[in-house]
Amino acid sequence: MSSREDILGRVRARLKRNEANAVIGRADINAALTARAHGPRPAVPTEKSALAGRFREKSTAQSSTLDSVATITDAPAAIARYLTELKLPLHAVVSPSLARQNWQGAGIKAAARGAQDTDLVGITDCFCAIAETGTLMLCSAPDRPATVSLLPETHIALVPASRIVPGMEDAWALARAELGTLPRAVNFISGPSRTGDIEQTIVLGAHGPYRVHLVMIEDL
Repeated sequence: MSSREDILGRVRARLKRNEANAVIGRADINAALTARAHGPRPAVPTEKSALAGRFREKSTAQSSTLDSVATITDAPAAIARYLTELKLPLHAVVSPSLARQNWQGAGIKAAARGAQDTDLVGITDCFCAIAETGTLMLCSAPDRPATVSLLPETHIALVPASRIVPGMEDAWALARAELGTLPRAVNFISGPSRTGDIEQTIVLGAHGPYRVHLVMIEDL
C-alpha cells in the first residue's frame, strides 16, 4: 500500500465511507458544489461605469498606476508614453494573444512569447478584473503564458472596462461559464509584488514585478 492509499483509507474509515454508501456521499458532495452558496458580501455597485470607478480607486490603493484609452488599438501608444516617461526601455515581451497589436507603430520592440529573466517589461491582457479589491484575474493558456506577468520588473496589463466584475465570486462564475475547464494556472494580481516580512516594512518587488501599470480600455 502506498502512502497516498494509506492516508485516504484512514480518511474513509473516519468518515465511515464504504462501497455501500459511497454513491450517496458522492451525490451529497456534488450537490453542495453545485449550490455554491455565497456568504455575506460587501456592497459593490453593479452598474458598469460605477464598477470601473471602484476598480480605479482600489487598484490605485494597491499601488498600481492607471491610464485610460478609448479602444485597444490606442493602447500601444499609451504604453509607449508610459515607458518613455519612466525612462524604461521601449522593449517588451507581450502575451502572444496581443501579438497583432501595432507595437512597432508605437515604437515598441515587442516579442510575443513567454518571459525570460532578461525581460524588463511584460505586457498582458487579463481575463477579467475585480472591482471590490482592484485585482486582475489572469488565466494561463498557450497564448497567455503566466511568466509574462510574473518575471519582468514592470507588468503592464490591458483591462477592458466591460470585463470588470463586482467581486471574486463573480470572477469565478465568469470563468466557469466561459472556460468550462479551468486552466493550468489562475493568477490574481493586486498591485506590485510586496512583502512586510522585515520589520513590518512594506517592500515592493519582493517576489515579482515592483511596478504594475494598468491601461483601462473604455469599451463600455
